[in-house]
Amino acid sequence: MQSRLTFGWGGSLFGCAIAAACLVALSACAGAPAPQEPFRVHGNKVTFEIAPVLLASDQVFPEPSTVKMGGIPNLVGDPGIPGYGEPGVADVATHAETQGLRYSVRHPDLRIIMTVAEGYYRIVGRKSAGIETLEDLKGKRIATIPNTSSAYFLHNMLKSVGLSEADVEIVRVIPLSDMPILLANGEVDAVTIWEPEIENAAHAIGDDAVEFDGRAVYREVFNLNTTAANLADPEKRARIKEFVKAVVEATDMIHEDPSVAWPLVHEATGFDLDLIKRSWKHHGYPGDLVPDLLDVLEAEEQWLAKIDERPARSREQLSTLIDDSIIREVLEER
Repeated sequence: MQSRLTFGWGGSLFGCAIAAACLVALSACAGAPAPQEPFRVHGNKVTFEIAPVLLASDQVFPEPSTVKMGGIPNLVGDPGIPGYGEPGVADVATHAETQGLRYSVRHPDLRIIMTVAEGYYRIVGRKSAGIETLEDLKGKRIATIPNTSSAYFLHNMLKSVGLSEADVEIVRVIPLSDMPILLANGEVDAVTIWEPEIENAAHAIGDDAVEFDGRAVYREVFNLNTTAANLADPEKRARIKEFVKAVVEATDMIHEDPSVAWPLVHEATGFDLDLIKRSWKHHGYPGDLVPDLLDVLEAEEQWLAKIDERPARSREQLSTLIDDSIIREVLEER
């Protein structure tokens, strides 16, 4: 007697699964494109400067994307900054111009392609420490982080009244959240750092606070960076351009209503919404590449070269770090 096997629904589904698997295999053999990986962004997520990037990734950019803690090290393959980085390779990375200058010494293929934000820094001092004018900072203990944009800001503020770093005691404080505590306890006389810890410092000492706004002297230029190799790759360049477009659109949204970004900043930083709102005015979001960027780089290069005991690069050499081609295309196509 001839045997006959009947599979019913279970057999039909099994057969369909086999057929589907075969079709997938045939498609792969035929060269079907693999799913595209998310666009990878690294930046300091505990700063307010990154807000347009967070908003672009969350609400504007049409592809999957990730924004992870880090910065230029993830872009150029250097070790991450302890406590400020997640592992991974970046397609683009945010950082202040100070770190762009520092990393580009070893990685001259680094390219600044857009200014995401400007940070308007200030110094907060204690009146009870005898500080009423900038000149009164002489001999005082000032908390900041050496070799960063805040240290360069302090350098320029001191220079504006004929002082230098040698005239003060610079106190390196990590974590940044300790700065307001040390100021309130009298362990330092003044603080300068990016937001929101400088706002927390002013709040911590209340009526004892004296502030020195330095917007006319220096402001941080917080940029979006990539590499020359990424820009030379047609597929990567197209994705970078699409992300820059998203950041520009996100910037427009922030200009119209800054509160649209605040929940994302709160989620990324852990800072409460009231603090974010109070500190927001100390930032600008140009949605472009600031026109004086090369001037800023040239002046700051002199300071960094002296610290690092190396020759300063020329204006012409520094100009190669700036690539405005993508931001110009994006803005012209709007």
